[in-house]
Amino acid sequence: QVQLVESGGGLVQAGGSLRLSCAASGRTLSSHAMGWFRQAPGKEREFVAAISWSGSTSYYADSVKGRFTISRDNARNTVYLQMNSLKPEDTAVYYCARSLVGLTTRVNAYDYWGQGTQVTVSS
Repeated sequence: QVQLVESGGGLVQAGGSLRLSCAASGRTLSSHAMGWFRQAPGKEREFVAAISWSGSTSYYADSVKGRFTISRDNARNTVYLQMNSLKPEDTAVYYCARSLVGLTTRVNAYDYWGQGTQVTVSS
């Protein structure tokens, strides 16, 4: 069984930075692509970023491209999301998840999800 735990969220001023971590316990993540998603109050969960199993390929939503960076350390079973130049519209609960089918933006392709970490960006 795989358990994913996000951390690093908090309150930050617009233009600031946060680094989110997603730590896995149980089985290793090394053979799976991983993704970050976010959900704001009253809105559907949306794709943010994904990274291939090896870390060699990544993909970003247009809304965060150039500001966010996804990375992973398979030896530590951890995935990261570095968020720079944060905007108030980035405010949401951020979730990490493990993909069953490789790098994809599809929500239903991810089987294990973390509990989420709150990111709040003030203006």
